Amino acid sequence: MSEKKIRVGITVGDINGIGIEIIFKTLMNPFLLDSCTPIVYGSIKTMTFHRRVLGLGDFTFQIIKEASEANPRRANLINVWDNEVKMDIGKETENGGIYSFKSLEAATQDLVDGKIDVLVTAPIHKHNIQKSGFDFPGHTEYLESKAGSGKSLMFMIGENLRIAVVTGHIPLSQVSSAITSESILQKIKILDQCLKNDFWIEKPRIAVLGLNPHAGEEGSIGMEEIEKITPAIKQAREEGIMAFGPYPADGFFGKADYVKFDGVLAMYHDQGLVPFKNIAFHHGVNFTAGLPFVRTSPDHGTAFDIAGKNEASETSFLEAMVLGCEIYKRRSEQKELKKNPLKFTRFTKDRD
Repeated sequence: MSEKKIRVGITVGDINGIGIEIIFKTLMNPFLLDSCTPIVYGSIKTMTFHRRVLGLGDFTFQIIKEASEANPRRANLINVWDNEVKMDIGKETENGGIYSFKSLEAATQDLVDGKIDVLVTAPIHKHNIQKSGFDFPGHTEYLESKAGSGKSLMFMIGENLRIAVVTGHIPLSQVSSAITSESILQKIKILDQCLKNDFWIEKPRIAVLGLNPHAGEEGSIGMEEIEKITPAIKQAREEGIMAFGPYPADGFFGKADYVKFDGVLAMYHDQGLVPFKNIAFHHGVNFTAGLPFVRTSPDHGTAFDIAGKNEASETSFLEAMVLGCEIYKRRSEQKELKKNPLKFTRFTKDRD
């Protein structure tokens, strides 16, 4: 009996950005259908418009009404909307936000209902989508609200670097007040469990970055390390988590110390994502850790400047689909392992 394919729901993102282009290019990969059943939540009219603008040939979808009808040998599409939509490729418009939200709502509902196994989201424009009633800073916070349990973690995954952030899409001026020993410890715990359960690393080593230059230099350049970060690391270690730091961010990345760890926890968005995108851009994946379901996305935005020009690379989106399926498989095997400990051999990361 053949193994059931993983059902991957795909949102189209901002309809005027590069999301639909990278979806087409990903689905054209001849090997993709060997491992999953893709289901796009969008509109055949919108997809056809992009295909013609990009000159991508005669690619066709299996049109279905609901995920249960998906053809495992085809790329499937659910018509979330069927009306004519004014397209302005490369521009920030109200329609871009409205229809990116419609796609996300439909796909997320199917994810929560168990009709799809994995969600892969194309890029949205945050200012744009918020005009349509999307009252969240980004995907991460929206999906956390839909999960209805606990907290999540923005976790960027690359070949040699895995980096998470304590605070996400908030102004830099609010970061210091937003981080507390409790919030840092919570994120360390989520990261530790994710590395164990989703990446099968038995004893993960976690590096925690400082907030201030030189990690505060013993309080002479800020007290957050002494008052908030170090106590959280100490508590994590008392609870059996291998957390280390705080490390000065510049030297940590400058000396490539990240290769010595299984995961890195940064204090704020750009502290983590600037080095990540320098090291792993176009190959990295954004994974929302800590949720009861699996969601991934590419490591880039809507890229309005190249939208419609057939210049966008699908590599990160393809990597997001592959990683989403891998994590789903690991979680499924983990459940089976608990039921029958003799059925699977737990994989662990070999350390030098």
